[in-house]
Amino acid sequence: MVNLPFMQLVDVKRWADRELLEAIEQSRDALSEQDMDILHRLLDHIHAVDRIFQHHLEGKAHTYRAPQTETLPGLCALKSSISEGDDWYAAYVEALPFEAFDEAVDFTFTSGRPARMSRGQIILHVCLHGTYHRGNAGALLQLRGLSPGRDSVADYLQAAA
Repeated sequence: MVNLPFMQLVDVKRWADRELLEAIEQSRDALSEQDMDILHRLLDHIHAVDRIFQHHLEGKAHTYRAPQTETLPGLCALKSSISEGDDWYAAYVEALPFEAFDEAVDFTFTSGRPARMSRGQIILHVCLHGTYHRGNAGALLQLRGLSPGRDSVADYLQAAA
């Protein structure tokens, strides 16, 4: 399948999101309220950006005025919504004809700045953006002597084997 690299990126993102959510859940009692708030806000930001770009890919308007929610959702609701979003990206990439990955999508950033990216670039952005911020969350967990969960392609491939 020609879109395999995109599918692998999305699969790694979905797996790594679940790894981080599990690590946070297992570490919850060892974290301060401030640490949990930081992690919660990082997860919310990752997910808001995922959903914003989902709307761009669908050609639909969204209600986000910033790359985070106006009212922070509960952690359980956020976890469920992250899983739904990750599943949406997996289904989207799997169904997208390869030639459509180069198709341009015009949209407006939450800052009001107009932009254009290809569908493939949007998927790459979503996956790499999540990786960056999962790294932020993982660093906080490590600073507290906790395991951040696995988040590398090599770890994913080993787990998937």
